[in-house]
Amino acid sequence: MYWVMALMPFSLLLLGFPIFLLLLATSIVMLLFFFNVPLTILHQLIFGSLNKYALLAVPFFVFAGDLMSRGGISERLLRWVASIVGGFRASVPMTSLGFAALFGAISGVTTAATAAIGTLTYPRMRKAGYSERFSSALITAEGALDNLIPPSIAMIIYGIASETSISALFAAGIGPGLLLASLFAGYIYYHSIKAGISTAEPFSIMEFLRATRDGVWALGAIAIIFGGIYSGVFSPTEAAGVVCVYAIFVSYFVYQEVTLRELFETAARSMYLTGLIFAIIAVAGLFAWLLTISGLSQNAVAFIKALDAPAWAVLLVINLFLLFVGCFLDPASALIMLTPLLAPIAVSIGVDPVHFGIIVVMNLTIGTFHPPFGLNIFVCQALFKTPSATLYVGLVPFVALAVVALLLVTYIPAISLSLQKYLL
Repeated sequence: MYWVMALMPFSLLLLGFPIFLLLLATSIVMLLFFFNVPLTILHQLIFGSLNKYALLAVPFFVFAGDLMSRGGISERLLRWVASIVGGFRASVPMTSLGFAALFGAISGVTTAATAAIGTLTYPRMRKAGYSERFSSALITAEGALDNLIPPSIAMIIYGIASETSISALFAAGIGPGLLLASLFAGYIYYHSIKAGISTAEPFSIMEFLRATRDGVWALGAIAIIFGGIYSGVFSPTEAAGVVCVYAIFVSYFVYQEVTLRELFETAARSMYLTGLIFAIIAVAGLFAWLLTISGLSQNAVAFIKALDAPAWAVLLVINLFLLFVGCFLDPASALIMLTPLLAPIAVSIGVDPVHFGIIVVMNLTIGTFHPPFGLNIFVCQALFKTPSATLYVGLVPFVALAVVALLLVTYIPAISLSLQKYLL
């Protein structure tokens, strides 16, 4: 039975089946041949997987992030970041990185962040003299910060699958997100020196004040999300709804850079993307239930305990496994499928569930820009037509730095957990 659950999805994936179809097909085969339960359980579990209040945050954050990237908010955020880091030697790529971190605090979808960031910053980096390889690789990698810096769709999905506090996960993601951004910033500075590119301009307090005045409404979205959640005014789901209304108000009434038609088009795109995410969640929930009732999770925990392996070794194996999985599966599918299997193992070796959630999300975040099938890679190639060989070579240092950050987060829990006592 376990061989069917493992090999059938992998075989269908190699044949090119969509994720939700291969999970559905495997689940139906398992129910028909290995479980004596009525097939009515099929649709009950599929719809039950979506009957979670926290999932309402997904379409809200998707819509808000998309609207902000088109309604004048993202341009003003970019200008504000540029006014701060313009005095650094690597000011242009540093601006791109800082903008990615800020945009991650608004949107929760890494592919949307990559597209929004790349459209605005890629031409600037190429004009400043940075190579196609470096510019496209930076945009592909920094878009993944959206998965770590809250709000994060991946953290919402993990929180639902493991019954972990989403607010706690959001707080725990800030430290690792800033750590990864800092490592990227160090490499950007080193690369700029090595390439002999200097685009720094003197810091201007007047430009900073003008950019702040012009971007105060854009920065307000971040204040609503973080201030609302950690002051206790909103739950994460309620904050998502409020920031949607705020984004509509700012884009349509304040900046007046979107029309009613564009608002509806943005809503339609968000509905489409939400439908894709929810289709995967619905069917992956069924598959996760089968993993649980088959006893696989319990057997895996018993096997780990029997090995009497130290916690660091178990975490290392889990990291290697998730890095491999992240190369082939999108984060939503992997989280729903694997969380019921891996979370009990983590608890059995004494790992905090919130800390483990960050480890899982960070692994799968690396997968979004890890060759050959990272989602952000496809987005970047669609936007800029960067050859695969060029992009893959450019991504090597970013993947290496992300793995270093992952190991630090894995074995130093304080990076994830220290902010909770101040925010929660």
